[in-house]
Amino acid sequence: MVTVVGLGTVRSTAGAAGAPPTVTCGQSGGILLPSWTSNGYRVVLGVVLVPPAYMPQVVATHGKFFRPWRFWRKAGLGVRAGSPPVLVSVPRTWRGRAAITWGGGTGTVGALRLAACPSSGGVAWLGYPGGFVLQAPSACVPLVFRVGQRSATVLFGIGRRCGGS
Repeated sequence: MVTVVGLGTVRSTAGAAGAPPTVTCGQSGGILLPSWTSNGYRVVLGVVLVPPAYMPQVVATHGKFFRPWRFWRKAGLGVRAGSPPVLVSVPRTWRGRAAITWGGGTGTVGALRLAACPSSGGVAWLGYPGGFVLQAPSACVPLVFRVGQRSATVLFGIGRRCGGS
């Protein structure tokens, strides 16, 4: 179970043509509780707190939510307060099979940018509600995280385990 406290306003902004939507600081679900790091969440590039390698529960959307996506896996994402912007993307070869949504207001997308948010009041991590949508009931989904010139590809076993996880 992922725990996020507080609520922000839901609004997204799109950048230049072809640029991914930007999730603003106000779209953060609030401050992350310390339990995230003990629930299998992983730190990527020192500034992104990502869901566990394996997430067993997947929900069928029954065409009611996230059209045209058939399956949903809720999984929050965290970003260290005071970090540079973070770009999260589904590799192009996966975009017909999986998409992401974090922060609300962006819809389901192949990529999004999490704006740099200042640290205030001792807040270490900001949480963003959202998750993954899929066409199949399970997949081993790669996501690419980019912070400045550094990048990392991380695998997420959604409804099944990825090799080695």
